[in-house]
This record gives sequence, structure tokens and C-alpha cells, in this order.
Amino acid sequence: MKYKAHEYQEYATKFIEDNEESAVFLECGLGKSVITLTAIKNLMARGEVSRVLVVAPLRVGKTTWPEEIGKWDHLAGLTYAVAIGSVAERLNALKAQADITIINRENVEWLIDKSGMPFDYDMLVIDELSSFKSFKAKRFKALLKVRPKITRVVGLTGTPSSNGLMDLWAEFRLLDLGERLGRYITRYRLAYFTPDKRNAQVVFSYKPLPGAEERIYDKIDDITISMRASDYLKLPSLVMNTVVVEMGDKEKEIYDNLCNDMVVSLGENEIDAVNAASLSNKLLQMANGAVYGEEQSVHRIHDEKLNALEDLIESANGKPVLVAYWFKHDLARIKAKFPFVREIKTDADIRAWNRGEIEVGVIHPASAGHGLNLQTGGSTLIWFGLTWSLELYQQTNARLYRQGQKNTVVIHHIVTKGTIDERVLKALEKKEKTQNSLIDAVKAELRR
Repeated sequence: MKYKAHEYQEYATKFIEDNEESAVFLECGLGKSVITLTAIKNLMARGEVSRVLVVAPLRVGKTTWPEEIGKWDHLAGLTYAVAIGSVAERLNALKAQADITIINRENVEWLIDKSGMPFDYDMLVIDELSSFKSFKAKRFKALLKVRPKITRVVGLTGTPSSNGLMDLWAEFRLLDLGERLGRYITRYRLAYFTPDKRNAQVVFSYKPLPGAEERIYDKIDDITISMRASDYLKLPSLVMNTVVVEMGDKEKEIYDNLCNDMVVSLGENEIDAVNAASLSNKLLQMANGAVYGEEQSVHRIHDEKLNALEDLIESANGKPVLVAYWFKHDLARIKAKFPFVREIKTDADIRAWNRGEIEVGVIHPASAGHGLNLQTGGSTLIWFGLTWSLELYQQTNARLYRQGQKNTVVIHHIVTKGTIDERVLKALEKKEKTQNSLIDAVKAELRR
């Protein structure tokens, strides 16, 4: 696919190229991966970088970064290896000597202290820099140990200080080895904070001194860009993003069996579809991760969408997120994994959302009709499960993407690869007639 960069993307790429240490605070869904990969490609072409280590959340490292490398024409020629999985798989990836090695943050300590492989990377990319805000964490200490060997560092995140300005010290200690905010956390505290909650000599929390925020930002300004969409895009803007997940071989076999035979056995239970509409419904359920059996019994298939949802919630760093679900068992599974979510059903729920009091709200498209205003409470919508109904799809999107919205709206679609999800999304994008799309897609699935 040909890459046509937005102005802000070109700006961010050049910023990374021009600075050996860079912090790119980019709102989720605006292309931080392709921005960084473009910079890597250019730096390698100029001989300024030879090997790159990307540290990312597990699913993002396993799928998003490889997919981005393979997606864009201008990145052709870049080699990569994913050091995720078993010890043997990780070691094989490290031995590949690829241009880019991708590893999940949980294995950073292993890579540096236990793998036995030389640390010969001259560029480091930390995807979700905010996950390195704890200076006591093993992964922070491990990276800090090898940081002097690295000539270029890029830190990517949407919200760098989700818990306050104190978070910034560890993050920038990795970026510039303490040049701007100091080498020691105690001195950083003394310079910019004063004890807040305490008991005698024990300090439980700190609060910024007057003017501390401005002084801190002034210190880091030369290596930091804040990529708020509102600074670069005409508002209100809409960013559509697709997050692809993939079932395992066993789960895909179950899906294919139902698709081909319109019936499949799950243990002692049998799942069947009597017609095209019923089959479509069952396939959508399976793509989401569970399916109804007899008497509304629920059979789990996979948790890939839940894992992707977890990553998206984490990357929002406390910013309100609205999740659209379709099936009741989707809601039940979401609630089980994230007990803090709140359904948006009543007037009280809507008021709480619009006051910014709900971190993760869940809503059913059928209850998101015209006149429901949610735009003041957040600007991120995640489609956990898709619907064939173009009307309901558009109405739900319009709850956030509407007049009065002050921020760029980001709409994520979690799509299971190789399933009917892909056809539904395509149909919605093309605004095809719902019933015809359903029948055509099911026919296409049956022909596979």
C-alpha cells in the first residue's frame, strides 16, 4: 500500500530523524508506528542506524508492528524478527540479526540479563513509554543498564504522565540519561515537588510546586513533540483504525467447520445454523470469542478480542473509552475481564460519562440512537463486535463524532482475521445495503 503521510506525520518523522533522543506524544490511532518506521527506514538508508530494538506491549509487538512493516510499500526491504513466545522462539528471533527486532516489555529483562545474546542495537523504540514510568521496575533497570550503548532512542505514548508529573522522571531518564530532569529521582522531587499526604516522616504523595509544570515542560521541550490531533488536523476530525487479531489453529478449525458444514461440535454440545442469517450470526459470535448453544448456553472460543481491548484501554492511559458490543455474552465477558466498566443505559450514566467520570463505558448500538449526546465525555470508540446494521453503526459513531466534539474522534474496529468480521467491515465502509451484504458475505464464506 502506498503511504501518503499527513502533514503532522511528516513533521513527526523528521523530528525523530533530527533528534537522537525524541519523545513523541501521539494520540492513539494517528499512526505512531508508521511514523517511526519511516524514520527508521530513512536513517538506515543514510547509514546512521544499523539495528533497531522495538519494545512494545505483547499484542502490539506480536501483530501491529509486523503488520505495519508489511503493509506499506516504502518500507519494503526492512527485515524484522519478533522475539516473543517460548525461549527457543525468542532466541531464534535474536539470532536472525534482522534490521528490527521486536520484543514485548515483559521480556526486556530476559533479553538483557538472561538471553546470553550480545546487546548490539544502536536504536531503541519504546512503544508506550508510559509503561516505563516506574523507576523501581526490573524492566526499567534493565534498559537503563544498556542505555549508554544506544545512540538513538524514541519514546512513543499518548499520555506520558497519566498519574501526574512524577511519571516523567523515569521516562526521560531512559531517553536522555538524566540530562534534562536529573539523574536521581530524589533531586527531581526536591526541584519540582513538595510533600502532600504524609504521616510524620513518611511521605505518601507529592504535589507539584507552583510553576513546576511549566519548568518541567521547558526542560524537555527540545526533544519532545506533543502530537495532539487538534494541533494538526481540522476539527472535528475522524480517524478510523482497524485492530486485527487472529485465532489459533484449533479455534480457526472450529470456525471453518461451522462455516463449511453449518454445524460444529463443541465437546458434548452441537452448534448449528439453519440458514444464511443464522450462520452469519453464529460466525460473528465466534469471531468475537464465544457462541451461544442450546438454551442460551455460552461456549468460549478465544480471548483475542479481549486481549486487544485490554491493549487499547491501556494505551488510552486513563482517557475515557466507549466500547460498543453486540451480543450479551460479549458484555458478560468484558465485565468479567474489566470489572470497572460501566454500562451507559440511564440518564445518570450519560451524565456521569459526559462529566468524564467513567473511564470505560460500554454501550449497545440499539441503545445509541439519535439524540444521545456523549461527545463531551470522550472521543474514543472501540467496536468490540460489529453489526450488519449500517444505521446502528452510523448512529453509534455519531454519539461521539458530532457537533460539540472538541477532540479528534478515534474509532477502533477489533477485527478477527480470516472471519466474517472482515466482510462486515468492508460492507459498512462501502455503505452497502445490509441484507444484500449479509447474504453475499455468507455465500463468500461458504465458497472458501
